[in-house]
Amino acid sequence: MNIQVNGVEFHVDVQGEGPAFVLLHGFTGSSEEWSPLIEKWKRDFRIIAIDLIGHGKSEHPIDWERYSMENTVEDINEILDRLTIETAIILGYSLGGRVALSYAMTYPGRVQHLILESSSPGLNLEKARVQRRTQDLQLADRIEAEGMEAFVTYWESIPLFASQKHIPATQRDALHSRRMNNSRIGLANSLRGMGTGEQPSLWNRLARFSVPTLLVVGELDQKFCAIAEQMVERLPNSRMIIVENAGHTVHLEEIEKFDKIVIEELHNRKDD
Repeated sequence: MNIQVNGVEFHVDVQGEGPAFVLLHGFTGSSEEWSPLIEKWKRDFRIIAIDLIGHGKSEHPIDWERYSMENTVEDINEILDRLTIETAIILGYSLGGRVALSYAMTYPGRVQHLILESSSPGLNLEKARVQRRTQDLQLADRIEAEGMEAFVTYWESIPLFASQKHIPATQRDALHSRRMNNSRIGLANSLRGMGTGEQPSLWNRLARFSVPTLLVVGELDQKFCAIAEQMVERLPNSRMIIVENAGHTVHLEEIEKFDKIVIEELHNRKDD
């Protein structure tokens, strides 16, 4: 279905019945990347998989400031209001994890449980933020100048996604198609508006965040393993799971393991 909030039309895939379970994809992704897991989870949950602004079938406004993390948080909140959802479990991957954490810290009373896959609270040091912001702006300009085919070819070659080469060919092809189906302006403005360098750092707020939180990372993704280790030390109600033989995209590289981790986490927390 399509839901228009704050002047932008969002594509939202709603399936199943039960407790609300919101799924937020990563940069260059869409709600479709959760399809194999939705088929499993919709038996027990009401799944709400959202195409973030500028991605998938959601609109991609020209004004990059519309993509800010603050605006995106309000978009998520309004979508839940429109669906009459008071509280939800939220799972976010990479960019979607940064959105999920930002939302949970803004509206903690609406989040029953938070699952962050290969994500971060942003960058802690201003110098690092400035440097990353410059890199994100350069990449945004490159996307617009060179087009989607050149960008996706580059994006799929970066070391962060090296482990995706082990995904079955059919899944890699589907992943490539999802990336290609995005718009140049949508991805470029996503980097400009809510890239890692642009979003406000949440590091100093972690110690005061009490929502039950699970951090999931792949053992081959050393950068995000290190980030998760630092996060779990600060988050008072969290734990961390490292998945063997997986890199940045655990939910695609090790689908069965990821499914088991999520379901066990939610069932165990419910029984506490």
